[in-house]
Amino acid sequence: MFEKIKIVNDPVHGFIQMPSGIGLQIVSHQWFQRLRHIKQLGMAHYVYPGAMHTRFQHSLGAYFLTQQALKVINSKGFNITTEESEATLLAILLHDIGHGPFSHTLEKIIFRNIHHEILTRAFIEYFNCIYNGHLNLCIQILENTYQKKFLHQLISGQLDMDRLDYLKRDSFYTGVSEGIIGTERIIKMLTVTNNEDLAVEEKGIYSIEKFLIARRLMYWQVYLHKTVLAAELMLISIFKRVEYLFKLNKIILPTPLNILWEKNWTKDDVFSNEQLLSTFAQLDDSDIMVWIKNWSNHNDKVLSILSSRFITRQLFKVQMLKQAIDKNIIENYRKNLMKHLSISYNETKYFVFSGLAENQAYSINDNRINILFKDGKLIDIADASDILNIKILSKNVIKYFFCYVPECMN
Repeated sequence: MFEKIKIVNDPVHGFIQMPSGIGLQIVSHQWFQRLRHIKQLGMAHYVYPGAMHTRFQHSLGAYFLTQQALKVINSKGFNITTEESEATLLAILLHDIGHGPFSHTLEKIIFRNIHHEILTRAFIEYFNCIYNGHLNLCIQILENTYQKKFLHQLISGQLDMDRLDYLKRDSFYTGVSEGIIGTERIIKMLTVTNNEDLAVEEKGIYSIEKFLIARRLMYWQVYLHKTVLAAELMLISIFKRVEYLFKLNKIILPTPLNILWEKNWTKDDVFSNEQLLSTFAQLDDSDIMVWIKNWSNHNDKVLSILSSRFITRQLFKVQMLKQAIDKNIIENYRKNLMKHLSISYNETKYFVFSGLAENQAYSINDNRINILFKDGKLIDIADASDILNIKILSKNVIKYFFCYVPECMN
């Protein structure tokens, strides 16, 4: 009896054929379904109201693009077995499963010092165990230990299906048209070199240039937008204050945060303690917002102010600067803040921040995007581009910022 094919209608890519077999079982698992409740862009919806799309949608989108890429590469004579194809699709499907609430914003804060990539690997190891080693090849591809390197590069590289989906998807949901890229054209131009690396046929060079430009623009307009940055800094500051109060036994932590913060868990704990993974997997964006609503009425003044402002979107202001702000300016501002909010000097650190934001659209030091010419030459996009200097996009652009409560600025 044939297994019924399941499809979903995605606003970005159209109809997506869902995984079957073990892939469908994984998608149906509660740990994967939680991604429906984790926003892809963290706090970007505070600036772009449409940016409510989730890690679940993105994972399916990246899965779809990987399906297309595998078909194209296979059609060009680079044999990909059914087992390799299934393992690669499982890898891209699970590549984001370790993300916590609000994605990167609370990285290593909700689960102290544990990066989402470690959690992703732990979740995959769990699935591999319950499915009797069926994900062994998936893990090899993810760790780049499998001989066909291009399979890993489809999952994790400078031209991977993850980036192709999130740029197009984030552009769609934010309405920022600068992020629109020709994913179909790029995928049609994919090929593989003799040493099993991913490459792009010569005809696709202009689509790659557009992709790199779009990535640069999306970073400044969306991912590093100054108001998005302000919201993220406020959210982080709230949890820093909660941590401080927790150490003084002045706050009762909600479950499961109390479990995650009861000790400094290690990487080994994550891999050996299924219950710990399950505890983390209970959390999503909704839990965080409920906690912050409750904290807005807390008797600690700092936590109450931060939480109330965050819930009602009374965000701090951010100035983007060409150089680091003078320390004397920050010092004077903190003194004004003390008077305005009637708080101590030490407590002002929760309301003022300075730092830097970085943007590098293309790294010439990582797995490069190689262009394969008709004469067989393989040239890095930075050298092959003939209409613009891609090396400019490989420059790490740094902007300094100063974040503050606007009504306390003289």
